[in-house]
This record gives sequence, C-alpha cells and structure tokens, in this order.
Amino acid sequence: MSPSRPRDDFAVIVPAFDEADNIAPLFQELGRTWRDQGLAGEIIVVDDGSEDATAELARSAASTFPGRVRVLRHDGNLGKTEALLTGADATRRQWLVLFDADLQHAPDEIPRFLDKLEEGYDVVTGWKQGDYDKRFVSSIYNWLSRRVFDVPVHDLNAMKAFRREVLDEIPLRHDWHRFFVVLAHDRGYRIGEIPITLYPRLRGQAKYSGWSRIVVGTLDLIAVKTLTSFMRKPLLFFGTMGALLAGSGVVVGTVALYYRFVLGQGYRPVIYLVTLLVLLGVLLFALGFLAEAIAQVRDRIEHLERRLLAAERREADE
Repeated sequence: MSPSRPRDDFAVIVPAFDEADNIAPLFQELGRTWRDQGLAGEIIVVDDGSEDATAELARSAASTFPGRVRVLRHDGNLGKTEALLTGADATRRQWLVLFDADLQHAPDEIPRFLDKLEEGYDVVTGWKQGDYDKRFVSSIYNWLSRRVFDVPVHDLNAMKAFRREVLDEIPLRHDWHRFFVVLAHDRGYRIGEIPITLYPRLRGQAKYSGWSRIVVGTLDLIAVKTLTSFMRKPLLFFGTMGALLAGSGVVVGTVALYYRFVLGQGYRPVIYLVTLLVLLGVLLFALGFLAEAIAQVRDRIEHLERRLLAAERREADE
C-alpha cells in the first residue's frame, strides 16, 4: 500500500556505459516501482562516455517516467567511481542509491534499502544471493576484504545506499567505489546489510571481467590498507621496520667482529651485509619521518574539509 505522501528524499544514481539495450527495460522497471511503491525520488543517469545511444535513449525514456530524471554525460569513459561522483554532485537529496543499469538487481529493492537506512545506518550494502558467473572470485575477494579490513558485511560490490554526507567526507580515487564501504567503516560510520537477489545479465556486455581486474583489485586493496592502517601512524610502522633492520645489522656486525678479532676469521661479504642492513634501517626511519609529516598535513586538510562541510550544511539548513 502506497504512503499518503510520495517519498522524495532520495536520488538513484545509475552509471551507464554502452547500455543502450538496457535503457528501455530499466525505465520500465523503475517506473513500475515508482508507481507501485509510491516513490518520488530523483533518477540521475550518468552516461560514462558510451559509444552507443545510451544517453539519447535515456533522455527519451525520461519523458515518460513518472518522476524527475536527469541525464548527464562524460565525454570519455572515466569509470564507475567518477560516474558516482558526477551523479552525487548533481543532487542535494539526503539519501543516495547506487544502482547499475544492467538490471541485475531489481528496482523493488530500493525501498528496502531506504527502510534500512532509516534504522540508523549510514551505509547499507547488498549481499548478493543466488548463482552468478563470478561467484567464486567474488567470494574470495570479499572474504579477503573482511579479513583485511574487518568490515561487518559479506559483500562490498553490490547495490548500496548511503547518506550523501558520507560520500562528501570520503575522497574516492579511480575504481575506489569498490572500497566505499571499507572507507566509510574506517571513518566510523554505521554499516548495514540486506540480502538481495542477483539476476543474470540479459542484455549488453559485462564491463568488469578478466584477470586484469583481479590484479588491479588486489593492488587497490593493498593501497587502501596502507591508507587505513599504516598511514595512520607511519613512523610506528616504518620506524619498527627500520629498527629491526638496523638492529639486525648491529647483531651481524658484532658477530663479524668476534670472528675477525677473536677467531681470526674475516668474511668481507658479511661487512657488505652489515652496511646494507644499517643503511636500509636508517632509510626506513627517514621515510617514516617523511610519511609522518605527510600524514599530519593530510589530517589537517581533512579537518578543514569537515569544518567547511559542516558550515555548508548549516547554511543549507538555514
């Protein structure tokens, strides 16, 4: 049963790259959900440099949609993260829903995400259910992410919804939409999860496949882990490593002196090893001090950004 007042406090951001075949059925399903569920949220389609008629078809479909639709376009294929940010910058709605154009998730899930957000969560992510092509790889990736980042959800790369303030405060680099939940959890935001059905893609081509994606994902995972842990106290990490190496150099050097002056045996390669260990230790210490200075600057910039965002929200509320 539809509510007396259509819900309009959210926007659905739809990144789309060469999804011309999916645009018509996508808007049909969205329109049905809007009518059946009494929704009045905004739809923002971001054509990420498609080479087909995705943008034109989206504008045409928007004319028959029972709600506000905006179609934005990138000149080139920038990526899903950039499409998400472009869509978020184009709206001031309170809640944002990231929804793929391939209809592998049903628009009927949107009200469920919004209801879960109203329970007090800042970010709600979907937990894909059912059989799908990349289930094995996805399971390994999500398992590894849970162990590395200790996030309280099973799936990082499904449909998700969140408060727009969360996205405002988290700087996302290219392809880091996959780590949005991780970064939000690291900032102390409350993360929720709901099970959702994943349907097979019926039209168009999958955009994320191949072994190169695994390599890129692994390297990004390491980069995010560095940002969320080692860069918090870089001197502690690099200083500890430097101390261990320098200490090892001292131990090896002591043993070498004993052999040389007590036993009368000398091994020149051992002297090289001592020099290498001590130099590496000193260099890691120096790197730790440099990283500590960078971390201090980053923290001050983030503090200023938070204050500016808070001021902007106060002005918007007034």
